[in-house]
Amino acid sequence: MHMYNKAAIVTAIAVLSGSTAIAGCGVDSGRVSIVGNEFPAIHTVANGAMACADTGVTVTANLTADHQTINVAGMQGNPAEYTSAIVASSSIVALMNEDVIRPLDDLVAEYGQDIPTRQLITINGKVMAVAFMANAQHLVYRKDVLEQIGVEPPKTYEDLLAAAEMIRAQGIMQNPVGGAYAAGWNLAEEFVNMYFGEGGALFTPGTAEVSINNEQGIAALNMMKSLTEYMNPDFLTHDSNATSAEWEAGNVALMNMWGSRTGVLMDAEGSTPEVYENTMVGAPMTVGGGTIPASTLWWDGWTVAKNISDEDAVATFLALKNGVSPSILTDETMGQAVWMIDGYQPAPVNDGVFAAMAMNTTPYPMLPYMGLLHTALGDNLAEFLQGKESAEQALADVEAAYTAAAKEKGFLN
Repeated sequence: MHMYNKAAIVTAIAVLSGSTAIAGCGVDSGRVSIVGNEFPAIHTVANGAMACADTGVTVTANLTADHQTINVAGMQGNPAEYTSAIVASSSIVALMNEDVIRPLDDLVAEYGQDIPTRQLITINGKVMAVAFMANAQHLVYRKDVLEQIGVEPPKTYEDLLAAAEMIRAQGIMQNPVGGAYAAGWNLAEEFVNMYFGEGGALFTPGTAEVSINNEQGIAALNMMKSLTEYMNPDFLTHDSNATSAEWEAGNVALMNMWGSRTGVLMDAEGSTPEVYENTMVGAPMTVGGGTIPASTLWWDGWTVAKNISDEDAVATFLALKNGVSPSILTDETMGQAVWMIDGYQPAPVNDGVFAAMAMNTTPYPMLPYMGLLHTALGDNLAEFLQGKESAEQALADVEAAYTAAAKEKGFLN
C-alpha cells in the first residue's frame, strides 16, 4: 500500500501561488451527505461544500468527534447514509478495509482535472481521497508562564517535565501539562507518537507481525506516565476538545497538540487575554535523547462512498471539490490549517506543523492492519497509566489483542 510520505506533504504545501475561485459548483442534482471531525478547518470545508446546495441538490454535514465510530456503519448501507467521509491518514484505512469508498480516478478525469496532483491520495495505484491539509502534533506553551519560571520553550519531553515541576513547585499551576489522553483513539495516538520518538518500529519489517513489547515500548509508556502525573486527574477522559477547554480556562501551560487546533487557542473566543495573548506554538519535542520528533505527520482529505448512485457521486465530488477550492481561503480561514490548496499563505499559528515537516517527522503508517493496532493500543494502555499493571503486561495485552484481530482479518496466519 502506497504511503503518502513526508516529501509529498511538504511538496503539497510548498506551492503558495495565488489562484482564483471556481465559478459555481456545477452541481444541478443529487444528494451530498458528509461525515467528519469537527475542528475549524473541516467546518470551513463543509461550509464550502454546502454552498453548492440548490434546487435539486441537498448538502448536509454531520461533524462530530465521534465520526470514526459512525462513518463505516453510515457508509455500509445501500444506499449509504453518508456520501462522503472526511478522513485522515489513519481513518481512510478502515473505510478501504470495509470496501465502502470508491476509487476517484473516473471522477477526477471528468470533473477534477484542475485538482493539483499533490492533493490526490493514491493507494495501490488508485486515487482514493483528495487531501486538503497537512497536520501534526507539536508543542503549545504559555509564554508568560515560562518567562515566570525563567526557562526556554522545551525541545524535549524531559525538558517539559522539568518545566512542569517548576511551575507546580512555584504554585503557578497544580496540573500544568495538557494532553489528549482519552482512553481509546487519542491515547493510542499518543503512544504511537512517543514510540516513534523512542526509535521504535511497530511491526517486524515486511510483515503484519506487531513488535512493541520491547525497550522502546516500555520507555514510551514510562514517559507517558510521567507526563500524566502533571495532568488533570481525569486525563483519561480528555480528548482534543476537552484538552483545549482546559487550556482556554487557563489551567494548562504546556502540551502536545494538533496544529489544526491551535488557531482556536490563539483567538479571543472562549478565553481571556492572559491566555490567548500568551499562547505560542513550538516544534514537536524529541524524547530519550533521540532526534526524530515524538509525533506523526498527517494529511486530511475527503472520500466518496461506494454504495451511492452515480448522480450522488458526481454531486458529492463537485461539492467537496468546491469545499477545498481556493475560494475558501480568506483572512479568517487562512490560519486554520496548513492548507494544501493553491493560494495558501503560511501563518505563524502553523509554524509547529512546518517545524514537524522540517524535522523529518514520521508519517502515520497507512497500512491495512494499522487500524487494528491503533484500536488494540487504545483499549489496553489505560490500566498501566492507572497503576493497575506493568508496562510489559500492558504491551503484551496490546500484542495479544492485535494478533487475534489480525488473524481474524487474514493479515496473520
